[in-house]
Amino acid sequence: MSMKLPFFKKKQNDINSQCDIEEKNIPKHVAIIMDGNGRWAKKRGLPRIAGHKEGMNVVKEIVKAARNNHVEILTLYAFSTENWKRPKTEVDFLMRLPKEFLHIYLPELIENNVRIDTIGNFTDLPNHTKEAIQYAKDKTKNNNGLLLNFALNYGSRFEIMRAIKEITMDIDCSKLSIDALDEKVFSEYLYTTGLRDPDLLIRTSGEQRLSNFLLWQVAYSEFWFTDVLWPDFNEEIFREALHDYQQRKRRYGGI
Repeated sequence: MSMKLPFFKKKQNDINSQCDIEEKNIPKHVAIIMDGNGRWAKKRGLPRIAGHKEGMNVVKEIVKAARNNHVEILTLYAFSTENWKRPKTEVDFLMRLPKEFLHIYLPELIENNVRIDTIGNFTDLPNHTKEAIQYAKDKTKNNNGLLLNFALNYGSRFEIMRAIKEITMDIDCSKLSIDALDEKVFSEYLYTTGLRDPDLLIRTSGEQRLSNFLLWQVAYSEFWFTDVLWPDFNEEIFREALHDYQQRKRRYGGI
């Protein structure tokens, strides 16, 4: 009889694969566009929600992989502002997934010092989704290990427009001088205030676009694309992305 391994326990002879990861050059913040759930399900003659269900299980594995490989922040694009256009049955299922995920894995996340947070328009989420997430935030707020950051009801253009409106109001109310406005101040009005920008952006499923994700924050991030659909993504592929990142030289516009 097979036994389920604990969430964060490494398997014996765990995946070192061909990719030797140097601890001194780990991307501190990894952002992932988790794409391909629907196509994964369609290839198997399953409903799209089956792909989302399987994708939820992959989140568990990649959170473990990020922690095991010393990543400090993992931001996952879970639901965009555009995803409301999908069929209601699919949207309703996606809105239930956070509660299901947290019901299963929150105790182990707490035990392993993971902190949960979100970026996006939190107020427009259904009450049952908000309650589950807020509960997880409260339970993990004092943890100081890996930050698991879900982008829920997130759209970067909305985020930037929201920041501009807030800045305009603060200037009108004399809370902010227009002469003081620079990139650093502008960043403080974004959902990601207080977080470092992503060092590495991963997108699965073969698509090579940002899809309205962290447009401001990934200005100098390294991009890594794979044809692998999200439900087939795993720690070995994640380590390949980390290894590839470590072969690059980030110049930030310099020489």
